[in-house]
Parts: sequence; structure tokens; C-alpha cells
Amino acid sequence: MKKVVQLLNVAFLGAILTAASLTSLAQDTPPGRPGRQGGPGGGNFDPQQMRQRMMERYREQFKIKDDAEWKLIEERVTKVTEARMQAGGFGGFGGRGGRGQGGQGGGPEANTEASDLRTAIEADAPAAEIKTKLEKYRASMKAKDAALVKAQDDLRQVLTGKQEAAAVLAGLLK
Repeated sequence: MKKVVQLLNVAFLGAILTAASLTSLAQDTPPGRPGRQGGPGGGNFDPQQMRQRMMERYREQFKIKDDAEWKLIEERVTKVTEARMQAGGFGGFGGRGGRGQGGQGGGPEANTEASDLRTAIEADAPAAEIKTKLEKYRASMKAKDAALVKAQDDLRQVLTGKQEAAAVLAGLLK
């Protein structure tokens, strides 16, 4: 019986030491690793830095050495990513059905049609009002999808076949 109590004490002490060391490790942010402290995302998230790293990866994937060529392509890649966020594609937060930025992919503009529709649903609005707001939302999404297709076509025009294949794999083009 005495050995069982001693064993339990040792196990308990080990559990406390393990928990203390894990808490200590979770609070230490290694240099060059922003976003670890302060919960998910941390206070060090810089969207401009993330965008720059993403563009550098695209440039590497497309194997572009010439700065003038990259400037033209980067401009069009930016238009595609912005249009994709507005259309609710990946690259943003919330997606079409999510709560982020009016249900849209976290783009700079909130989708007022989505907000209006959500408000009408939550307020248990009459069916006719919901139908009208749903039609406006669908029209808005159709316009955003068309803008995305145009941005993708514009990008496709300046890419070589190999670059286009890399853009498809990267999710920029369909």
C-alpha cells in the first residue's frame, strides 16, 4: 500500500512538472516566429508581409527572373487574389457561408447583400423580403464570379504554358 501511494505521488509530481514545462514552452516565442504569443494568430501578424511572401513563392514557382516580366504578372496575380477573396474563394476568412466580413472571404469590402440577407433570416423576415434579398445576393455573387473569371483570363494571357500550369496548381487559375 505504501509503494502505491509513493508511486501515485511521483506520478502526480511528474504530471505537474510536465504541465509547468509545457506552459513555459508555449509562452516562449522563438526569434523569427511571429504569431505564437497571444493566442491564435498572435499580435504580430502582418498581412502585407504574408502577401509579399506569397508573391515571392509565385515568382519562384513561375521561374521568373526578369523584374519587368514579374511586375506585369504580379499585378495580374494581385487582381486574381483580390477578385477571389471578393468572390468568397480561398485566400480569405469565412468563405461564402462563413461569418467573416459579411460572409465573404475577408476582402476589404463587406458584402452588404450577404449581411442584409443574414439579418433578414435572423429577424425571421417575411418570405417575400428574404426572396428579394436572396436574389440581390445571388446577383452580387454572379458579378463577383465574373470579375474573378476576367482577372484569371487576364493573368492567363501573360503566362507561358509552364507558368499557366504552375498557376493552376497554385490555385490561381482553373
